[in-house]
Amino acid sequence: MQYSSFVLAAAAGLITNVAGHGFLSSPPPRLAGDAMKAVCGNQVFSNQASDNGGNIQGMLQVAKSQKDFDPVKCNVFLCKGFQFADNQKNIQTFTAGQVVPYKFDIRAPHTGTANISVVDTATNSVIGEPLLTFDNFADNSKTASEDQKSGTFTIPTGLESKCGTAGNCVIQHFWDARSIDQTYESCIDFQMGGGGGGAAAPAPAVTPAAAVPAGNTPAKAVPTTLATVKKAAATPAPQSDCT
Repeated sequence: MQYSSFVLAAAAGLITNVAGHGFLSSPPPRLAGDAMKAVCGNQVFSNQASDNGGNIQGMLQVAKSQKDFDPVKCNVFLCKGFQFADNQKNIQTFTAGQVVPYKFDIRAPHTGTANISVVDTATNSVIGEPLLTFDNFADNSKTASEDQKSGTFTIPTGLESKCGTAGNCVIQHFWDARSIDQTYESCIDFQMGGGGGGAAAPAPAVTPAAAVPAGNTPAKAVPTTLATVKKAAATPAPQSDCT
């Protein structure tokens, strides 16, 4: 039996919608919009606009058959391809030492690791140490702990130069469920503002570092971007269906 490309794309979209399993809800995260649609293609955009909690591997399944998908400009390995241009109203202004509350919606658990980190958008690399790390995140054998769904992180010092302009940096929630080969990313656009602690001594400028978290579990390396899990390929390969 033969199927049209439209039917196959719709089926792939249905699969990844079922896989919509996690996304930041606060502070306001990057969302899908016209800029994403232009570079990621209509099907990928529609998939994420209808369910922003889908995983990267599912997005690539959809993108593989789409001629309007530009893998370089879409860059699904940074913020899942959600574009800065679509999120000008969501830019946050933070200061060094500021304690920021966050909420993360775990829609369906999949055992893996996770972290919240400051990421340089030009290089898709983590700046300094992760703000928070979880070496056992969304374990599907038990109820997720409250700190995985909500909590706080502290804005580090030394970001004023690198992250002084919106779009240069994001705060990214990265959840990698290796057990099922599914990866979820959510991003917060921000810029560093003036003021701040005042009492703290100036710190050296933070520079991109290898993804080796100290955080809560110094004995284990928790991946901080997809590049630390496996190298991003320009031509996506088929991935396993989600459940």
